[in-house]
Amino acid sequence: MKHTLFLFDLDDTLLDFKASEKLSFARTVQSLGVSDGIDELFADYQVINIDLWKRFEAGTVAKEFLKVERFRATFAQHGLDLDAQAASHTYLESLSESVVLIEGAKEVCEALAAIGEVGIITNGVAQIQGRRISSAGLHHHISFVATSEACGFAKPDSRFFDYTVKMARKFAKAETVIVGDRLDADILGANRFGIESCWFNPSGAANESEAVPDYEVASLHHIVPSLKGLAFAE
Repeated sequence: MKHTLFLFDLDDTLLDFKASEKLSFARTVQSLGVSDGIDELFADYQVINIDLWKRFEAGTVAKEFLKVERFRATFAQHGLDLDAQAASHTYLESLSESVVLIEGAKEVCEALAAIGEVGIITNGVAQIQGRRISSAGLHHHISFVATSEACGFAKPDSRFFDYTVKMARKFAKAETVIVGDRLDADILGANRFGIESCWFNPSGAANESEAVPDYEVASLHHIVPSLKGLAFAE
Protein backbone atom coordinates (compact mmCIF):
# COMPACT_ATOMS: atom_id res chain seq x y z
CA MET A 1 0.00 0.00 0.00
CA LYS A 2 1.41 3.40 -0.98
CA HIS A 3 -0.55 5.38 1.64
CA THR A 4 0.86 6.07 5.09
CA LEU A 5 -1.45 8.87 6.28
CA PHE A 6 -5.19 8.18 6.48
CA LEU A 7 -7.50 11.12 7.20
CA PHE A 8 -11.01 10.07 8.21
CA ASP A 9 -14.13 12.14 8.42
CA LEU A 10 -15.96 11.27 11.63
CA ASP A 11 -19.72 11.76 11.31
CA ASP A 12 -21.48 9.27 9.03
CA THR A 13 -18.12 7.77 8.11
CA LEU A 14 -16.92 6.20 11.37
CA LEU A 15 -19.80 7.19 13.64
CA ASP A 16 -23.48 7.02 12.78
CA PHE A 17 -24.29 10.66 13.36
CA LYS A 18 -27.88 10.40 12.15
CA ALA A 19 -28.73 7.88 14.87
CA SER A 20 -26.89 9.87 17.56
CA GLU A 21 -28.42 13.15 16.41
CA LYS A 22 -32.03 11.91 16.60
CA LEU A 23 -31.56 10.37 20.04
CA SER A 24 -29.81 13.48 21.40
CA PHE A 25 -32.42 15.84 19.98
CA ALA A 26 -35.26 13.87 21.59
CA ARG A 27 -33.50 13.89 24.95
CA THR A 28 -32.91 17.63 24.65
CA VAL A 29 -36.47 18.73 23.95
CA GLN A 30 -37.85 16.28 26.51
CA SER A 31 -35.61 17.89 29.12
CA LEU A 32 -37.30 21.20 28.25
CA GLY A 33 -40.78 19.75 28.76
CA VAL A 34 -41.70 18.78 25.18
CA SER A 35 -43.35 15.38 24.90
CA ASP A 36 -45.50 15.59 21.77
CA GLY A 37 -44.64 16.14 18.11
CA ILE A 38 -40.93 15.43 18.56
CA ASP A 39 -40.52 13.72 15.18
CA GLU A 40 -42.02 16.72 13.36
CA LEU A 41 -39.89 19.09 15.40
CA PHE A 42 -36.78 17.07 14.59
CA ALA A 43 -37.54 17.02 10.86
CA ASP A 44 -37.70 20.83 10.78
CA TYR A 45 -34.60 21.09 12.95
CA GLN A 46 -32.67 18.98 10.45
CA VAL A 47 -33.58 21.28 7.55
CA ILE A 48 -32.50 24.35 9.52
CA ASN A 49 -29.36 22.65 10.80
CA ILE A 50 -28.21 21.51 7.34
CA ASP A 51 -28.67 25.02 5.97
CA LEU A 52 -26.67 26.53 8.84
CA TRP A 53 -23.83 24.03 8.37
CA LYS A 54 -23.65 24.88 4.68
CA ARG A 55 -23.44 28.56 5.60
CA PHE A 56 -20.75 27.78 8.17
CA GLU A 57 -18.70 25.82 5.63
CA ALA A 58 -19.05 28.76 3.23
CA GLY A 59 -17.71 31.04 5.96
CA THR A 60 -20.86 33.17 6.34
CA VAL A 61 -21.83 32.19 9.91
CA ALA A 62 -19.80 31.39 13.04
CA LYS A 63 -19.84 28.04 14.85
CA GLU A 64 -21.09 29.58 18.11
CA PHE A 65 -24.00 31.19 16.27
CA LEU A 66 -24.88 27.91 14.53
CA LYS A 67 -24.99 25.91 17.77
CA VAL A 68 -27.74 28.08 19.25
CA GLU A 69 -29.51 29.41 16.15
CA ARG A 70 -30.58 25.96 14.95
CA PHE A 71 -32.63 25.55 18.13
CA ARG A 72 -33.87 29.15 18.26
CA ALA A 73 -35.13 28.97 14.67
CA THR A 74 -36.76 25.57 15.19
CA PHE A 75 -38.54 26.66 18.35
CA ALA A 76 -39.66 29.91 16.70
CA GLN A 77 -41.05 28.02 13.70
CA HIS A 78 -43.22 25.96 16.06
CA GLY A 79 -44.16 28.82 18.35
CA LEU A 80 -42.33 27.30 21.31
CA ASP A 81 -41.05 29.60 24.06
CA LEU A 82 -38.00 27.54 24.99
CA ASP A 83 -34.42 28.44 25.93
CA ALA A 84 -32.30 27.83 22.80
CA GLN A 85 -29.05 28.36 24.73
CA ALA A 86 -30.01 25.67 27.25
CA ALA A 87 -31.11 23.37 24.43
CA SER A 88 -27.75 23.77 22.69
CA HIS A 89 -25.84 22.91 25.88
CA THR A 90 -27.99 19.87 26.66
CA TYR A 91 -27.85 18.62 23.08
CA LEU A 92 -24.05 18.78 22.86
CA GLU A 93 -23.67 17.03 26.21
CA SER A 94 -26.06 14.29 25.12
CA LEU A 95 -24.39 13.95 21.71
CA SER A 96 -21.05 13.07 23.29
CA GLU A 97 -22.72 10.17 25.12
CA SER A 98 -24.99 8.95 22.30
CA VAL A 99 -22.37 7.20 20.20
CA VAL A 100 -23.23 4.65 17.51
CA LEU A 101 -20.39 3.08 15.52
CA ILE A 102 -20.73 2.32 11.83
CA GLU A 103 -19.97 -1.32 11.10
CA GLY A 104 -16.27 -1.89 10.51
CA ALA A 105 -15.12 1.40 12.05
CA LYS A 106 -12.90 -0.09 14.75
CA GLU A 107 -11.49 -2.74 12.44
CA VAL A 108 -10.49 -0.32 9.67
CA CYS A 109 -8.91 2.16 12.11
CA GLU A 110 -6.95 -0.62 13.78
CA ALA A 111 -5.78 -2.06 10.44
CA LEU A 112 -4.67 1.29 9.02
CA ALA A 113 -3.01 2.40 12.27
CA ALA A 114 -0.79 -0.68 11.94
CA ILE A 115 0.20 0.46 8.43
CA GLY A 116 0.66 4.17 9.07
CA GLU A 117 -1.03 7.05 10.89
CA VAL A 118 -4.77 7.69 11.26
CA GLY A 119 -6.12 11.20 11.83
CA ILE A 120 -9.65 12.54 12.16
CA ILE A 121 -10.82 15.57 10.15
CA THR A 122 -14.09 17.10 11.28
CA ASN A 123 -16.13 20.27 11.06
CA GLY A 124 -17.76 19.32 14.36
CA VAL A 125 -17.31 20.84 17.83
CA ALA A 126 -13.79 20.04 19.12
CA GLN A 127 -14.58 19.10 22.72
CA ILE A 128 -17.60 17.01 21.80
CA GLN A 129 -15.86 15.16 18.97
CA GLY A 130 -12.98 14.19 21.23
CA ARG A 131 -15.37 12.76 23.80
CA ARG A 132 -17.31 10.88 21.13
CA ILE A 133 -14.13 9.32 19.72
CA SER A 134 -13.15 8.20 23.21
CA SER A 135 -16.64 6.86 24.00
CA ALA A 136 -16.57 4.88 20.76
CA GLY A 137 -13.26 3.27 21.70
CA LEU A 138 -11.49 4.62 18.61
CA HIS A 139 -8.95 6.75 20.45
CA HIS A 140 -6.47 3.88 20.72
CA HIS A 141 -5.99 3.97 16.94
CA ILE A 142 -6.25 7.73 16.31
CA SER A 143 -3.08 9.81 16.26
CA PHE A 144 -4.71 13.27 16.12
CA VAL A 145 -8.00 15.09 15.63
CA ALA A 146 -8.19 18.18 13.41
CA THR A 147 -11.32 20.29 13.89
CA SER A 148 -12.56 23.33 12.03
CA GLU A 149 -13.20 24.95 15.40
CA ALA A 150 -9.52 24.83 16.32
CA CYS A 151 -8.34 25.65 12.81
CA GLY A 152 -10.66 28.55 12.05
CA PHE A 153 -11.50 27.18 8.60
CA ALA A 154 -13.83 24.35 7.58
CA LYS A 155 -13.68 21.57 4.99
CA PRO A 156 -13.38 21.86 1.99
CA ASP A 157 -11.20 24.98 2.50
CA SER A 158 -7.58 24.11 1.68
CA ARG A 159 -6.46 26.06 4.75
CA PHE A 160 -8.14 23.41 6.88
CA PHE A 161 -5.98 20.73 5.24
CA ASP A 162 -2.84 22.86 5.56
CA TYR A 163 -3.58 22.95 9.29
CA THR A 164 -4.37 19.23 9.42
CA VAL A 165 -1.24 17.84 7.81
CA LYS A 166 0.99 19.82 10.19
CA MET A 167 -0.37 17.60 12.96
CA ALA A 168 0.85 14.41 11.26
CA ARG A 169 4.14 12.75 12.13
CA LYS A 170 4.99 12.58 8.45
CA PHE A 171 3.23 14.06 5.44
CA ALA A 172 3.58 13.55 1.72
CA LYS A 173 0.72 14.29 -0.67
CA ALA A 174 1.35 11.12 -2.67
CA GLU A 175 1.05 9.00 0.50
CA THR A 176 -2.09 10.61 1.94
CA VAL A 177 -5.74 9.70 1.44
CA ILE A 178 -8.96 11.18 2.80
CA VAL A 179 -11.91 8.89 3.59
CA GLY A 180 -15.32 10.50 3.96
CA ASP A 181 -18.99 10.32 3.09
CA ARG A 182 -19.46 13.88 1.87
CA LEU A 183 -18.56 14.78 -1.69
CA ASP A 184 -18.86 18.52 -1.05
CA ALA A 185 -16.60 18.60 2.00
CA ASP A 186 -14.30 15.55 2.14
CA ILE A 187 -13.81 14.59 -1.50
CA LEU A 188 -13.85 18.12 -2.92
CA GLY A 189 -11.47 19.17 -0.16
CA ALA A 190 -9.08 16.41 -1.16
CA ASN A 191 -9.34 17.39 -4.84
CA ARG A 192 -8.52 21.00 -4.08
CA PHE A 193 -5.63 20.09 -1.78
CA GLY A 194 -4.15 17.66 -4.27
CA ILE A 195 -4.41 14.39 -2.36
CA GLU A 196 -6.29 11.15 -3.03
CA SER A 197 -9.73 10.42 -1.64
CA CYS A 198 -12.01 7.50 -0.91
CA TRP A 199 -15.75 8.15 -0.99
CA PHE A 200 -17.67 6.13 1.60
CA ASN A 201 -21.00 5.67 -0.16
CA PRO A 202 -23.05 2.97 1.60
CA SER A 203 -26.34 4.06 -0.02
CA GLY A 204 -24.99 3.87 -3.57
CA ALA A 205 -25.83 7.51 -4.25
CA ALA A 206 -25.04 8.98 -7.67
CA ASN A 207 -22.19 11.46 -7.86
CA GLU A 208 -23.64 14.54 -9.55
CA SER A 209 -21.10 16.93 -8.05
CA GLU A 210 -17.81 18.35 -9.25
CA ALA A 211 -15.92 16.21 -6.73
CA VAL A 212 -13.95 13.26 -8.13
CA PRO A 213 -13.05 10.43 -5.72
CA ASP A 214 -10.12 8.13 -6.50
CA TYR A 215 -11.81 5.22 -4.73
CA GLU A 216 -15.40 4.43 -3.76
CA VAL A 217 -16.58 1.87 -1.19
CA ALA A 218 -19.96 0.83 0.12
CA SER A 219 -18.56 -0.68 3.34
CA LEU A 220 -15.73 0.28 5.68
CA HIS A 221 -14.57 -3.33 5.38
CA HIS A 222 -13.73 -2.61 1.72
CA ILE A 223 -11.34 0.27 2.39
CA VAL A 224 -8.14 -1.68 3.03
CA PRO A 225 -8.59 -4.01 0.02
CA SER A 226 -9.47 -1.04 -2.20
CA LEU A 227 -6.41 0.96 -1.19
CA LYS A 228 -4.28 -2.12 -1.75
CA GLY A 229 -5.85 -2.54 -5.19
CA LEU A 230 -7.25 -5.95 -4.37
CA ALA A 231 -10.55 -7.44 -5.50
CA PHE A 232 -13.26 -7.88 -2.91
CA ALA A 233 -16.71 -9.40 -2.78
CA GLU A 234 -19.69 -7.04 -2.78
